[in-house]
Amino acid sequence: MSESSVDWPLLRQAAVEAAQSAYCPYSGLQVGAAALVDDGRIITGCNVENASYGLGLCAECTLVGQLRLSGGGRLVALACRSGEGELLMPCGRCRQVIYEFGGPELEVDGPSGPRPMTAVLPDAFGPEHLPAARTAPEPASARWS
Repeated sequence: MSESSVDWPLLRQAAVEAAQSAYCPYSGLQVGAAALVDDGRIITGCNVENASYGLGLCAECTLVGQLRLSGGGRLVALACRSGEGELLMPCGRCRQVIYEFGGPELEVDGPSGPRPMTAVLPDAFGPEHLPAARTAPEPASARWS
């Protein structure tokens, strides 16, 4: 699936819609993430805050949970938006999380347009850097090629 086959306006709108389901009583910031999977599905996630602030979940993390629950696959393109439609970039932790399931070719929507993960998370650490004995039997990165 190439970047030209990504319907970015649809993905951005799906992220805005996902943000409407956010649980954010502490920050008040609704965050939604939407991603295109290599089989053509669009999956979404939203932020879920917690009274113990450090335990909150970012939208990208709940999106990855949806990816696994709905059959897995490789993330091809990702957009994050606020409930008002403002562009939001994934935090550092989330960049690492989505790299695991999209690899270096994953396109992430940014202020200057979609960019590959190699630009969003340069010199990324991934499953391929772990010793073979500690690598999961079927790492997501096996589907990158």
